[in-house]
Amino acid sequence: MPTFTALTTLSGKDQAEALGEAMEDLDPEPTGVGVFEIEDGSGLWEVGGYFTEAPDAAGLALLASMYGARDFAVSELPETDWVAKVKRELAPVEAGRFFVYGSHDADRVPEDRIALLIEASMAFGTGHHGTTQGCLRALDRLAAQGATPRAVADIGCGTAVLAMAAARLWDVPVLASDIDPVAVEVAAENVAANGLTGRVQCLEAAGLDHPDLEAAAPFGLVFANILKAPLLELAPGIAQRIAPGGHAILSGLLIEQGPEVATRYAENGLIVHETEEIGDWITLCLRKPSL
Repeated sequence: MPTFTALTTLSGKDQAEALGEAMEDLDPEPTGVGVFEIEDGSGLWEVGGYFTEAPDAAGLALLASMYGARDFAVSELPETDWVAKVKRELAPVEAGRFFVYGSHDADRVPEDRIALLIEASMAFGTGHHGTTQGCLRALDRLAAQGATPRAVADIGCGTAVLAMAAARLWDVPVLASDIDPVAVEVAAENVAANGLTGRVQCLEAAGLDHPDLEAAAPFGLVFANILKAPLLELAPGIAQRIAPGGHAILSGLLIEQGPEVATRYAENGLIVHETEEIGDWITLCLRKPSL
């Protein structure tokens, strides 16, 4: 089935959102409409729609004129089997002792690695991104240093690859939570595919707001591979829920964002244990001093 895009730009959030709403009434109707600010300081917003048949050129021209937007640029996208493309392009990832792979690469799993299966259709969080790799490598180093947490939490777990890696290392409670219910479903499917049902508990939660997370604390290890803003917001809660001598592994951060996040956590009692940079990204491993 062909896919067509229709894209334009205009000034002002309100006008852009109004244009996006108006596009919903086109015939043929779009399968989706997006409104995004162009983050270059220009003040422009991009409005785009996706269609399964060629959109109405006259209708688009009328909308552009009504809302003061540039003429829509209409393009037909080539048909792509995205799962097949992912299978071709996403090679297995080795991060310390961990080997993250899709089922299409099951015959490539080394015997001396801890294997973690993530299906290609669930590619986000497979370990290819520098932030996920950094977290897995930090986990590998903590284990080599003799860390033995009593419980582990993976906040914003995505595919739950980090939670599963911890469950492979230690027979302790591991909780994987995400604010996105779809991510929680994906996490649970991955947990089952790796034979870890019952060892990793998947929860829908905003940050740390879940009674099961409260009940399992304090944690010897907390992962939070998310973004700078929520990491800063969660700093007091994460620090409070880590046991003395425990660790936090944080990522989702550009290198230049690392010092600000490290400072915020230091203010809450967690000190830098080590850091690692991979590409443009940094992973922070923090430690709560023992009593």
